[in-house]
Amino acid sequence: MRKLVAIVALFLATATTAQAGILRLLKPMQHMQKVMHVRVAKHAPAYHWYKQVFNAYQNPPHKSAWSCIHRYEASWADDGSPYYGGLQMDYSFQRTYGYYLLQIKGTANHWNPLEQMWVAEYAFRSGRGFYPWPNTARYCHLI
Repeated sequence: MRKLVAIVALFLATATTAQAGILRLLKPMQHMQKVMHVRVAKHAPAYHWYKQVFNAYQNPPHKSAWSCIHRYEASWADDGSPYYGGLQMDYSFQRTYGYYLLQIKGTANHWNPLEQMWVAEYAFRSGRGFYPWPNTARYCHLI
């Protein structure tokens, strides 16, 4: 009987450890996919799916263009109202294209550089292109 109790206890401990591991992978994966406005991984958060999402998150399209625009704009943590962050997004822009991040982290000066680039990428894909940054986009030969 003791042996059975020990086996059941070991099974439950292993199950909760596995669940904790899954949840530890699931939460950042969901966050990255919400920031990217895409669903890259459609399956359970196994390591290779997490790696797929992480690699996509680390390499936004037009990353070099966003870095160039940032070079002429401001610090990634710039909190000078009415424009925030390294890409100088106003509140209306943040609310339209980065609503999820605005809710959980506040204005763009609290977002990491990749989150700011993904919000800008979402605006770009929505048809705005690089036109929200007319002067710096010209300096970078983007328009």
